[in-house]
Amino acid sequence: QVQLVESGGALVQAGGSLRLSCAASGRTVSSIAMAWIRQAQGKEREFVAAIQGSGRITYYADSAKGRFTISRDNTKNTVYLEMNSLTPEDTAGYYCAADPGRIGAPARIGASYDYWGQGTQVTVSS
Repeated sequence: QVQLVESGGALVQAGGSLRLSCAASGRTVSSIAMAWIRQAQGKEREFVAAIQGSGRITYYADSAKGRFTISRDNTKNTVYLEMNSLTPEDTAGYYCAADPGRIGAPARIGASYDYWGQGTQVTVSS
């Protein structure tokens, strides 16, 4: 079992930045692929970024490339999402997810992830 708790969501103006955190407990996540998935109201869930357990491999959605950075600190059992140049289109609930069963590169599909946090809301005003 892996418990995930997100934090860092807020209301921010367009062009601003936020750093989301995902604290894991229940087991060490140093070998587990982790991802950030978002869902805007009335829209489908959307993959944002993923990171391999070691941190060596990362993937980003096209909408996140160049603006968002996923990272992890395995000594703290925590994964981060640094978001810059935010736009109103980034407004969504952001969820952290873990995929303990995956070996190698992380998945870029939300359905692959077995454990999810409760989410943190990011709202970007124009």
